[in-house]
Amino acid sequence: MAHTVPDALKTRLTEHNQTHVLRWWDDLSSEQRTALTSQLDAIDFNTLEACLTAKSADESDTPAAKAQRATPPTEIVRLPNTAAELKAYQAAEASGHELLRAGRVGVVLVAGGQGTRLGFPHPKGMFPVGPVSRSTLFQILAEQVLARSRDAGVTIPFYIMTSEATHAETVEFWESQQYFGLDPNAVKFFQQGTMPAVDAESQRLLLAEPHRLCTSPDGHGGMLAALEKNGCLDDMRQRGVDRLFYHQVDNPTVKVCDPAFLGFHELRGSELSSKVVPKRSAAEKMGVVVAVDGVTQIIEYSDLPTDVAARTTSDGELELWCGSIAVHVFSRDFLERLIGSDAALPFHLAHKKVPHIDADGHPVEPETPNAIKFERFIFDALPHAKTALVMEADRAREFNPVKNAEGQDSPATARTAITRIGKEWLQAAGQEVPESAEIEIGPLFALDAEQLQERFASKSEFANRTYFG
Repeated sequence: MAHTVPDALKTRLTEHNQTHVLRWWDDLSSEQRTALTSQLDAIDFNTLEACLTAKSADESDTPAAKAQRATPPTEIVRLPNTAAELKAYQAAEASGHELLRAGRVGVVLVAGGQGTRLGFPHPKGMFPVGPVSRSTLFQILAEQVLARSRDAGVTIPFYIMTSEATHAETVEFWESQQYFGLDPNAVKFFQQGTMPAVDAESQRLLLAEPHRLCTSPDGHGGMLAALEKNGCLDDMRQRGVDRLFYHQVDNPTVKVCDPAFLGFHELRGSELSSKVVPKRSAAEKMGVVVAVDGVTQIIEYSDLPTDVAARTTSDGELELWCGSIAVHVFSRDFLERLIGSDAALPFHLAHKKVPHIDADGHPVEPETPNAIKFERFIFDALPHAKTALVMEADRAREFNPVKNAEGQDSPATARTAITRIGKEWLQAAGQEVPESAEIEIGPLFALDAEQLQERFASKSEFANRTYFG
């Protein structure tokens, strides 16, 4: 064979019955051979095969069995309704502000998704969602970090996880926007890993092109390995950052670095804290935070049997109501303890439709699921936390994601929520707001209703403004 395949690579492929990926080797250019070799060298075939053959030895350990035993978390910090609860909330806020001022907090943003479901051919973070300003998701979230940094008197580092599909365009966009005013040295982009897709029947690697495997991101649970690989954990250590606020890019009303959330995490000695909101219905597609045999964990909606999801309490409310909004606080030493542990964050297998080329190099567009993809979930870390905190969030205020092109959780509902929140803050500040007005209060103007009140020395300042930024 001309341009011989490296012996070590050929041996590995032979051992694992994957030599078919070399079918077009002689026809590839030098650059294409290098690209294919690089992809193959990155695969841990032993791990891949272990994932495909793994079966639980204990039937009680399957997701369905765990779901049957699931109960609400043993302890939940609810929204404050009493004087005692309000006092505890205020103490947590004070503790969170201390963490921020001490420079101990960093932010991790998961931004690997594309805007495919929105009909948007760019990274989702570039989607314009501001109802008045048309600010992008990236800008709204970046300005929250900038405002928190300003208020705390420190630079809060921002770690942004991209994917193979979004990395280059994301970095280019941030550079074109001058990092939205953030210190470029404190913004670190790191790319999550990928996993190959395999044919569901033969378990052989699928090829997208003669020189390129079919791959997909390894899930938000790939964050741990990616943080380590890209030097982000070293950066945190050097900065003295030991608490990480984690959130996803599609929620413009998330309270980034929420002081109360950070404070409860600290005061309760939590290693991994999670925010939850009441589910709209049993059928809503969101994971639920539960306790199984006394251990806090999250059950993905696809693993939650319909009858379990529909269970109600004596007053008719959902029993498993704690919907996860993918907002967490991690202690850094907890993450460091998990790195390299396949048992801590196992790969989950998903049966999906994956376009590929056949043995003759012809493109195949499957009509039914034909392949297996692999991904890790960050919430699988929960059972490994010595102490885990669950905190209720105000859904109307904090969870208005942009997921669908139309209907619920769409750009329209997110913009409506941003306007509603802005009006509520202005009215609380004594301002008269026209019912039909679209309102947007940018994070740099105010992060909450209290800050907005401080902005107004008199009622006349509102005038007819619709954007405050």
